[in-house]
Amino acid sequence: MNSIKAVCKTYLVIGSLIFGMLFGAGNLIFPVHLGQLAGNQWISATGGFLLSGVLLPLFALLAISITHANGLYELALPNGKKFALVFLILVQIIIGPLCATPRTATVPYTIGVAPYLSKGMQGWGLLVYTGAFFLIVYFFAVREGKITEIIGKVLNPLFLIMLFLIFLLAFIHPMGSTTAPQPTPEYVNHAFSNGFIQGYNTVDALAALVFGVTIITAIRQLGFKSQQSVSLATTKGGMIGILGIGVLYIGLIYLGTTSRHQFAIADNGGTTLNQIAHYYMGNFGNILLLTLATITCMTTAMGLVVAFAQDFHYRFPQISYKTFLRGNCLLSFLVANMGLDRIVSWSIPVLMFLYPLAIVLILLGIFSPLFKGASLIYRITTGITMIPAFFDMVNAFPPVLRDTSISMTLIHFAEKYFPLYQLGFSWLPFTFVGLFISICIWYSHQRSRV
Repeated sequence: MNSIKAVCKTYLVIGSLIFGMLFGAGNLIFPVHLGQLAGNQWISATGGFLLSGVLLPLFALLAISITHANGLYELALPNGKKFALVFLILVQIIIGPLCATPRTATVPYTIGVAPYLSKGMQGWGLLVYTGAFFLIVYFFAVREGKITEIIGKVLNPLFLIMLFLIFLLAFIHPMGSTTAPQPTPEYVNHAFSNGFIQGYNTVDALAALVFGVTIITAIRQLGFKSQQSVSLATTKGGMIGILGIGVLYIGLIYLGTTSRHQFAIADNGGTTLNQIAHYYMGNFGNILLLTLATITCMTTAMGLVVAFAQDFHYRFPQISYKTFLRGNCLLSFLVANMGLDRIVSWSIPVLMFLYPLAIVLILLGIFSPLFKGASLIYRITTGITMIPAFFDMVNAFPPVLRDTSISMTLIHFAEKYFPLYQLGFSWLPFTFVGLFISICIWYSHQRSRV
């Protein structure tokens, strides 16, 4: 009995570690904003959001377990060493110092500090807050061996208690019904697909792949030695952590939908969260929200900078782990001072390009035992998927780039010839075609050898 309890406790610690690494800035603001946009179509939108924001990260961990990979590089390796390295660098940069990591600092600042500063003080306030934020992140992250204890046993329980208080008040005294708010035009007929695309913004599927090396290292420190036991622990712990995130997503989307009775649709979910906290608990609620957001974003930032430093030190061992850690924290601090809105607007196009490729790698990894991990299937399927992914990226450009003649020519071409392009799913039929072609070629090669 004691051994069973010990095993369950270990899986809970792993699940808490994964939860703390994945649930951060985007996980707080995007579900709430989705609830506001979707209105009475929130259930359908939630389905799409959970598919890309919960199931895909879980599948990513499953792919790592099944292929016995240590992370994204090994998972992408069947496409070739050059592709694996370039893809690893692109993903690490977008979820690292150029997007997700700076966002972990700008989100809590935007929803908890900025409303109380004058316009003239915004720049100085952001500078001081992000500076202190990344100094603390570096202080904890440099103690690499303590990452499990810091995230899994200390910060997560505190965060969950705070979030539970807000949910409890919202469910006891809802701001309104979920059936009355009208959806915005894009959610009237395509709530599910738009919810799915919104899930990209959490970057959790990419993060789950990148965190693979950190998660594997932490699991081995807990006493799992064989590859099979590490894979099993990753899968079970991942299910606990990611399903917990799914429950919180539903609560946050519910908050966003019911808030429409009291507040207009905001530019981002951070503003709405600030309004909700003040609605229920006044100024104390805003202080609580700032503390909550800072804690959860800091746990994610720790996971991001540690995974970045571990991966790059492993690939480029001539540069020390601490050097990568310092460089990441410094660059993240500089990018964070560009502001939240600019970071989000410039990251969306890159996510529209990277996510379809990541989805293909995840699915191929899960089903790789069926075709013995044949690189031919990886290369053809990924290569064909890359074509519509590029056009999706162009369509998501900020106006300053999207409105150029070259971009508009490419967009008009894709609208005419690519199925599902307007929905952001043009990669899907291309992927199926690539998979079908590659499997046929691989199968014919296998038969010719018999």
